[in-house]
Amino acid sequence: MAEVTANGLGQHALDAVRAHEAPATGIAHAEVHQEHPIKLYLVVWAWLFILSTCSYLVDYFGLHGYLRWSLILIFMILKAGLIVAVFMHMAWERLALAYAIILPPILVLVFVTMMVFEADYTLFTRLAFFGAGP
Repeated sequence: MAEVTANGLGQHALDAVRAHEAPATGIAHAEVHQEHPIKLYLVVWAWLFILSTCSYLVDYFGLHGYLRWSLILIFMILKAGLIVAVFMHMAWERLALAYAIILPPILVLVFVTMMVFEADYTLFTRLAFFGAGP
């Protein structure tokens, strides 16, 4: 029996529709449906487990200061990148869609960095003109 998909059509019906649409759109049937091997997901799961373990080991070994926070942030960004690339299928999307998802957070970080420097400039200017205060 045919699988039921989200729009109610069976998988065999969708394959038949795609077969008729393929010559008109120039897309081959092999490009329409893509499956990823289970090994890929298991490898990503293992890397996520390893990165999470490293993140917990930072606390276990009692690292402090900038080293601790930089390691935690590095592990967090690596895990988020793996999740976005593989589980959200960004590694196989068009570059424009990847930019639409990845570029805004990068720009937010750039603007936050600019605000940090602006805050330091404002503080130093106030200290220079008004003094240290009471």
